[in-house]
Amino acid sequence: LYTMKPIKPLLFFMACSAAGAASSPPDFQRDVLPILSRRCLPCHGEAVRMGNLDLRSPASMLKGGNKGLALVKGSAQQSLLYQRIVDQSMPMGEEKLTEEEISVIGAWINSGASGDTSATREASRNEQPDARHWAFVPPQRPPVPQVNDHERVRSPVDAFILRELGKQGIRPSPPADRRTLLRRVYLDLIGLPPTPEEVEAFLQDKSANAYGRVVEDLLSRRQYGERWARHWLDVVRYAETNGYERDGTKPHAWRYRDYVIDALNNDKPFDRFLTEHLAGDEIEDSNAESQIATTFLRLGTWDDEPADPDVDRYDQLDDVLGVTATAFLGLTIRCARCHDHKFEPYPQEDYYRLLAVFEPLKRPQDEGTELDVLVGTKEELAVYREAMEKADAEVALVQEPLEDRKRAILKRVLEENQGLPAELSWSEQVETVLAALADPKKRSDKQKELVENFRDLLDEAICEEASGEESAQLLEYQLQIAKINAARPKEPPRAYIWHEDAAETSPTRVLERGDVRQPGKEVEPGVPSVLGAGRLEGTPALKKSTGRRLALARWMTRSDNPLVARVIVNRLWQGHFGEGLVGSENNFGLMGQRPTHPQLLDYLATELMQSGWSLKHIHRLIVTSSTFQLSSAWDPRAAKIDPDQRLLWRWKPRRLEAEAVRDSILALSGRLNLEMHGPSVYPTLTPAVLAGQSRPGEGWGESTEQQASRRSVYVFSKRSLAVPELEALDAPDTSSSCEQRRVSTTGPQALIFLNGDFIHQQAGYFADRLLREAGEDPKQRVTQAFERALGRSPRSSELKVALKFLRAHERQIQADLGAAEEKAGDSGRQALEGFLLTLLNTNEFFYLN
Repeated sequence: LYTMKPIKPLLFFMACSAAGAASSPPDFQRDVLPILSRRCLPCHGEAVRMGNLDLRSPASMLKGGNKGLALVKGSAQQSLLYQRIVDQSMPMGEEKLTEEEISVIGAWINSGASGDTSATREASRNEQPDARHWAFVPPQRPPVPQVNDHERVRSPVDAFILRELGKQGIRPSPPADRRTLLRRVYLDLIGLPPTPEEVEAFLQDKSANAYGRVVEDLLSRRQYGERWARHWLDVVRYAETNGYERDGTKPHAWRYRDYVIDALNNDKPFDRFLTEHLAGDEIEDSNAESQIATTFLRLGTWDDEPADPDVDRYDQLDDVLGVTATAFLGLTIRCARCHDHKFEPYPQEDYYRLLAVFEPLKRPQDEGTELDVLVGTKEELAVYREAMEKADAEVALVQEPLEDRKRAILKRVLEENQGLPAELSWSEQVETVLAALADPKKRSDKQKELVENFRDLLDEAICEEASGEESAQLLEYQLQIAKINAARPKEPPRAYIWHEDAAETSPTRVLERGDVRQPGKEVEPGVPSVLGAGRLEGTPALKKSTGRRLALARWMTRSDNPLVARVIVNRLWQGHFGEGLVGSENNFGLMGQRPTHPQLLDYLATELMQSGWSLKHIHRLIVTSSTFQLSSAWDPRAAKIDPDQRLLWRWKPRRLEAEAVRDSILALSGRLNLEMHGPSVYPTLTPAVLAGQSRPGEGWGESTEQQASRRSVYVFSKRSLAVPELEALDAPDTSSSCEQRRVSTTGPQALIFLNGDFIHQQAGYFADRLLREAGEDPKQRVTQAFERALGRSPRSSELKVALKFLRAHERQIQADLGAAEEKAGDSGRQALEGFLLTLLNTNEFFYLN
């Protein structure tokens, strides 16, 4: 309790009136303690006492805290407790006291604030208010509300939205026009604008289910997975490098990105998706696909030269624990690493119970070098290894006489003082030949290095010295080896994953203050106690793994788990509307925001589970709703009641994500490469951008222009370097889970999208496309440019201004270049490019309206 602020007269009047009018004053244990338990005791109770203030009893309130007494018996107006709840500075977070609750507390204080200290303390211990927090209670399927405006109900979603709007007396905006709606749903589901042909086909389809067919078509396209994979990659902190100074590449991390795309396109049930993320190597039908999914666990930052390896080990596990808890459960339990969580009901022991699930994991390494590994079923890998061992043995049988013959020839080279065909000193040549003559199994490290570095020179010397018969024999040996190698089986995919190598592991201990040097109490694998018994039950018995991650996944995907289904449907809602029903998408705890529509959230969560965990089913419910199809028309009266538009009375325009902007520009220019899967691509970056790396010139490859024009989800994700077009539009920080991208408006955005090489190049390609497709008529060029970029024809005023600009700009270009200049004949194209550059920088193009 820090400051004194004026008491709202109405609330103070209510408190006084309640005290005088009631036949008996409020009882502390019956009426007041339950309110304090839900709202105040998480920060001022037995476990946590911020400001040294304990609100569990009248006696502790009278004792007060750092700011003095919280309670003045008989005077709510003078009591700091009452002042802070009235001005809503407390409790912290979104969950404030209602006017009725404030009135009860005020009346209790004014009546003398009586209460039995010993009884109230015991009651506060037994109350367990945190377990009744809305997010910690399993979702129950609510009935779909009956509303008067039933014509607007196109999906069960609408009934819940309309009910809340009706309570506030708000009428929703009218539906969006068909062109706007089509562009919205295309960009929303696949991240690309509709073509003029697709717009026209939709406008001509007058059937009742025309929009529904569009939705089904988009959900079936492969571009859907590419679009929505990007949302998930934000949440799981996806990147293909380790971070820190060297920012080394994570080999084959891109396979995880492809896994997510395919999982979404195939509508992999989310419970299976989650299980494969955590335990794809532990499930009964484990295969390459499920094992690649566990790359999720290894996507975080990694210091390849840590100052303290033991601390670094626990930092890595903390990253895994933290992203699992936030991505799937919406819990900030990572804060309990060093002590009991200050604001949530997560004791430190809960953190280490969950850590015990992941502690058996190991990073495949070879003397400190990070490794990827082969993945596949046990049978596939066994067959592959057996075939490779057989081929290696066959090669060895041929390799031995081949090497003997080569050494015999090299020996002659040395004896005849011929030397090597290289600019090496004689002693260096002799040393290199002697290294090659040594038994390969007994070569020193230096000899191995010499043979490897000068292998070509040694082979050249052998070829020059060998007789015709010897050359024929060498060739025969080499052909035999080539034939054996050609028959080898195709290598299984490789993945960048953690692994376990035993069914047993060392015990996990609570680290005092999170210090690896202070191990304390031993704990068993478990889950947050506020969500259950704490202990992790049903751990399967496996030969080379503890099975703990599989047990955790099974607990998380149970129908009575209160969080997983809610968290993922909330993320889907956020992807469609820009903000979740719960605005703190990574935090469903006490300090997170309350849902704006709690029953709708529970309906969608239970619907997800009943549908077999189908994400596409939830997409359909959302995008076919009339709520999704509203226009963005402004209503001053509704805005006064709901200024943040959380009740969804209109479509709230929002800027497209960086990837959707870049992909849309490529689609309009005609250069978008829709090739899927495979290693990432490297758009061309300027020397100035490349020089900004911690190690300039390293870690950024080269791609052809065609490859670099693939969708942005395939662009190499480097932690220390970002593509300017993506970075300027708030691409996420990949060091941790990004629940929601920030949206900024800055000067560099205008500089990059008006002056950058990429946008000028694509505007030029767009101009060439219009010159080919629209012919010589400037009016047709402008019209087609609007139809492609904005999904509509230009208004008469826009057409007039555009044509005027083209004429004036072309004349200016000709004047600047001069009539004799060769480029003056290209002035029409340059003028068109300038117009398109402007069109691609309009708010209408950048925003989802």
